[in-house]
Amino acid sequence: MAQVSLAFTPAQTPPLCFMFVLLFVSCVDARIQRSPSTTESGETYGKYYNYVELTDLLHSLSQNYSLITNLSSIGQSVQGRELWVIRITKDPNTDTPGLPKFKYVGNMHGDETVSRQVLVYLIQYLLANYGKEQRVTELVNTTDIYILPSMNPDGFERSVEGDCGGANGGRNNAKNKDLNRSFPDQFAQTKVQPEDVPEVMAMMRWIQEKKFVLSANLHGGTVVASYPFDDSALHVSKGIYSAAADDALFRYLALVYSSNHPVMKTGHPHCPDTSSETFKDGITNGAQWYDVPGGMQDYNYLFGNCLEITLELSCCKHPKADELPKEWSMNRESLLAYMEKVHIGVRGFVKEAVRGAALSNSSIVVEGINHNLTTGMHGDYYRLLLPGTYNITAMAPGYISMTVQGVQVLEGKATELNFTLAPISDPALTTSSPLMTSDAHISSISTDSTNSTENKADSPVGNKNTPPTQHPPVQPQEFRHHNYADMELFLRKYSSEFPSITHLYSVGHSVEGKELFVMVISDNPKIHEHGEPEFKYVANMHGNEVVGRELMLNLIEYLCKNYGNDPEVTYLVNNTRIHIMPSMNPDGYEIATEGDVEGYVGRNNSNNFDLNRNFPDQFVTITEPRQPETIAVMNWLKSIPFVLSANLHGGSLVVNYPYDDDKEMLTQYSQCPDDDVFQQLSRAYSQENPLMHSGHPCESLYKDEYFTEGITNGANWYNVPGGMQDWNYLNTNCFEVTIEVGCVKYPLAKDLPGYWEQNRRALLKFIHQVHTGVKGTVSDISDGTGIPNATISVQGIDHSITTALTGDYWRLLTPGTYSITASAHGYEQMKTYATVSKDGVEVVDFRLSRLLSDTNRPSHSGPQPTQNPSQREFQSLIKELSLGQGLDQLVKNTATENSFRYRNYKEMSAFVRGLTLNFPKITSLRRLGQSVEVRTILALEISNHPGEAEPSEPKVRFVAGIHGNAPVGTELLLEFAAFLCINYGKNPAITRLINETRIVIVPSINPDGREQAVERQCTSTQGLTNFHGKDLDTDFFGNASQRVVEPQPETRAMMELIQEKGFTLSVALDGGSLVATYPYDKPVQTVENEGTLKYLANVYARNHPKMHLGNVGCSTNGQSSNIPDGVMRAAEKQSHMGSMKDFSMDVGHCPEITVYTGCCLFPPPDQLDTLWAENKKALLSMLVEVHKGVRGVVQDKSGKPIADAILVLNGGVRVFTGKGGNFHALLEPGSHSIEAVAEGYQQQRKEVTVSSYEAARWIIIEFDMDNSIFGLPREFVVASAAASMTALVVTACIIWCVCAAKSNRQKDGFHRLRQHRDDYEDEIRLTSMGSKKSLLSHEFQDESESDEETLYANKI
Repeated sequence: MAQVSLAFTPAQTPPLCFMFVLLFVSCVDARIQRSPSTTESGETYGKYYNYVELTDLLHSLSQNYSLITNLSSIGQSVQGRELWVIRITKDPNTDTPGLPKFKYVGNMHGDETVSRQVLVYLIQYLLANYGKEQRVTELVNTTDIYILPSMNPDGFERSVEGDCGGANGGRNNAKNKDLNRSFPDQFAQTKVQPEDVPEVMAMMRWIQEKKFVLSANLHGGTVVASYPFDDSALHVSKGIYSAAADDALFRYLALVYSSNHPVMKTGHPHCPDTSSETFKDGITNGAQWYDVPGGMQDYNYLFGNCLEITLELSCCKHPKADELPKEWSMNRESLLAYMEKVHIGVRGFVKEAVRGAALSNSSIVVEGINHNLTTGMHGDYYRLLLPGTYNITAMAPGYISMTVQGVQVLEGKATELNFTLAPISDPALTTSSPLMTSDAHISSISTDSTNSTENKADSPVGNKNTPPTQHPPVQPQEFRHHNYADMELFLRKYSSEFPSITHLYSVGHSVEGKELFVMVISDNPKIHEHGEPEFKYVANMHGNEVVGRELMLNLIEYLCKNYGNDPEVTYLVNNTRIHIMPSMNPDGYEIATEGDVEGYVGRNNSNNFDLNRNFPDQFVTITEPRQPETIAVMNWLKSIPFVLSANLHGGSLVVNYPYDDDKEMLTQYSQCPDDDVFQQLSRAYSQENPLMHSGHPCESLYKDEYFTEGITNGANWYNVPGGMQDWNYLNTNCFEVTIEVGCVKYPLAKDLPGYWEQNRRALLKFIHQVHTGVKGTVSDISDGTGIPNATISVQGIDHSITTALTGDYWRLLTPGTYSITASAHGYEQMKTYATVSKDGVEVVDFRLSRLLSDTNRPSHSGPQPTQNPSQREFQSLIKELSLGQGLDQLVKNTATENSFRYRNYKEMSAFVRGLTLNFPKITSLRRLGQSVEVRTILALEISNHPGEAEPSEPKVRFVAGIHGNAPVGTELLLEFAAFLCINYGKNPAITRLINETRIVIVPSINPDGREQAVERQCTSTQGLTNFHGKDLDTDFFGNASQRVVEPQPETRAMMELIQEKGFTLSVALDGGSLVATYPYDKPVQTVENEGTLKYLANVYARNHPKMHLGNVGCSTNGQSSNIPDGVMRAAEKQSHMGSMKDFSMDVGHCPEITVYTGCCLFPPPDQLDTLWAENKKALLSMLVEVHKGVRGVVQDKSGKPIADAILVLNGGVRVFTGKGGNFHALLEPGSHSIEAVAEGYQQQRKEVTVSSYEAARWIIIEFDMDNSIFGLPREFVVASAAASMTALVVTACIIWCVCAAKSNRQKDGFHRLRQHRDDYEDEIRLTSMGSKKSLLSHEFQDESESDEETLYANKI
């Protein structure tokens, strides 16, 4: 090969270099732009992608173009392959109103493969040219595009390249079902079982959910565009033209594709097997070609909003890969042109007239075309039509339909036509459906006036809170006092009469067992709707203050009867989830007396405790035991993201706001951070109640009492420690005020109508306040997933709120401009400014970016781990179980029949052995050792490969019975084991968790103590110790302490299990308290990794319905009644040495938490069912949590795993790798540093980010050989040694030269010395040689003597 040398003069070098670089870049750029065989992702257009390759490619594209793509799966094939769909649009993580949805589906028949590849090329083409080509950019910006390359991935894997006729199979799915014969059909019954066609079921769900506008289904085997219908009622094999209502439109759409395809448009595909087959203009009616019952295109048209055609792209079903570039070239223009037709016809929105709310599922009817479609969730619709003049009607249940005549549809972009419908109950509008004429410029139609074209939905109707109505609302008809039975019947009556907007439930029971009923009123009352605020009213907290109780029943009646009629009520119900608790103290009410003005009988609950002094307080320790009503309400408030609330009392007429008490317990203003907000909320109520607003409401009773504007700060009125309103504000997102609604506590029934009239407007106005301030969603910018528990903070206000499970939030604020920050573990915080007006809520969304790893250092991570689809599926499961109602649904869907009782040792052993006999494939039983009395300590392993080492799977340990007098844990673990085994193979989530986890259950460490324990003894210590009287939880000594005596046999058995290492997490169950504790039990000043340990305990506690409240004091043991979140460090509970928890940490290097399941050590057996229900979700949460944190493998450059490497987490806790180099460490959400150390290798460091809801991030730590010597770099040491040797040699040379030069001068002296040697020999040997030596010195000494002696001395 000839070599080319380029030489430049100094003056020429810069410009010539620059020209050379430009020339090179231009050539490369030209190649990228012009070559038909390359793309940015390295696509060669010369190969087929199998499932794994396609999956990896789509993920890569989604990551590289994350701003305009979103990759998801609509379901799975028979063999578990994901049905990947990539979404391409300008904002792919949200459902933007006004964008029509388009889809392409390929590879429905697995052996028809051209479609699969062409759609991949289309994806790449759109992504690569977005922002470069105007046509592509406009298409992506104005269309919501979905592309599913393979609907039948199982069939594709069986197909063979080069098989043109499909002889090798692959057409059907893995159950041998033709997917294009498996959809519901209008003319025939589809005889296929849903479980045999999961691909079809997924597609049907997707079509129904998305409401696509236009679609194409890509096939192979000939070249033609086929349109509906695909079959006829006669089911003649071919030749019957089966026209759809939109036949002309379908023909047009098919022609758009065929006319842009060079072969298809000829109508002569010249396929070898059917050489004589022709199609006029390259299109055909499906049934006329041949009858296809159960086809997908007809299903789209008949059961979705979508118009779909079927495209046959090639004569050969699975051509050789080198044909693919040609196929892409022939189809590219057709694919783009067809997509653009989603924008023809008519488009717009349908809204209701009162508040402008979107009317979803409204019907759009075009006169003369017997095919209607419905609006989407935003009230938007897209009706494809050919150019012409149409009469179009919008219809919605409960609303007056609206017809617009003479709508002009032109070539090109769709005509915009918006509808605003009024409720059918408005008397001014009940005559007939208005008719209107239209021209091409019409954009909005309103049914408020037959002469108006103004869109009134966009303008406020009077006051935003109280829009006018021509018909007065229906008022409550019956006023009386309702006792408990009467109230219950009232609630059930309205729940049954108005089921679409009501939901009746109970949050718990009173002391006497009465239900604490709550009525929800909303348009979707049973679930929390994303973005819709939760509001509550609570009344009758003091049993003898009854006006609030009756007002709540009046309000329920008012809202139910006026919904759909009164605009204000309809707006509130449609946009708010309103919870009403008429009575928090039903026991107290029953003993109160009508006519009581200011008494106390019935004020307290049946245990004689004031419920409004029973909540945890910020300034005072509440010593009274927490009451069941208080516990129930606290649990309720923790479970729903309430935004605003009012607690209705009696005895005055004022709105009282936080704080209710003061640090010094003085009657003085106790201001909370949101004082301005609370004053605004309070005035909103008082201003609608004239008597209250006057400030002198109860002059006849309290002459000196005055409240400016009818509002007051609680502590400035009088101190109320333990009040509910302060607890709401400090412990939840909810802002609550206390409203005194009447001067008389228990007025006569005849006075009740006056109280309703006095408070009616105020009650409604206060609900409106939930729609003030700011609201929005905090989501992950990468995938749009809502981020739960993100913190929303407002600059200048020292009170933050958190997001709900789906990332939505509401922050009440007064009008003004604010700096608002959203932050979450593992994400970069984001700050923005928002201006809040007095008329409504400001929407502020946050899209947070994940914290980047290793951004400040070069990457040394080596190879990146790859994930197969199964791993990705499991990660999705972990995320699903960690967010929203995932775990709750799992608990709900896995109920098992059980009959709880306490089992003695013999029964327990038989039960565990029975599990291994009944479920041998997933269980193995192991003998750990024996107790003092020779009872076997058993360990049950549950896994898909029990007894086999699987270092890549996390290993979790559940232990109980260390104290024999607390056997609840033993029974819970036995039931847990049975629950897992029974649901294996039945419930997919349980099955997958078992397959991916090694679960070790030790039901009883101390069987001897258990045999001695006494049932129904809540505080007895009998059985606490083993047979030798030793508390086993003080007998575990390892590195932390010096052991003096031999361990007990039970301890030794557990120590050996713990020292096996490999465990990722351990959970020990005990009793006597209701709290979760984390290490250490021993008194230590600091706890390494305390954040993670506390987080693990917190996960258990927050999934327990009572524990997370942290306020269930145990009178039997003196447990504090105020434990934040139900979690504490073990030493704070009871410090002691030698605990199993500490041993697990120090020796086993495994975090262990101890869960105390209840106050009673040995409760009655009939309580076991309740205890299981309380702990089931929490136990399952541990199986989910063990898969989080960070995991991976440590290896060298050659890929050889490195065992016993040390991983130092955050500079403290150490984790060791196993034999395969595997490691797994649980970490709290956030950013963490990992330092990896192994003998003979260079130390490595990584930064990782851990999420609270995602599976453990898998990382590879790759070591280089350690090149250091004496702790210094090898290169430095070698260089230093070389320099030293060089210096030594030079020095030696210099000395030699000096010595040689002096040697000539010394020669004569030494000669004379040798000459006289014999004469002086005897004298030299004399003991006294001073004079002789002196003589010799003087006689023979020369100037070099001392140097000679030094030289010889050095040699010696």
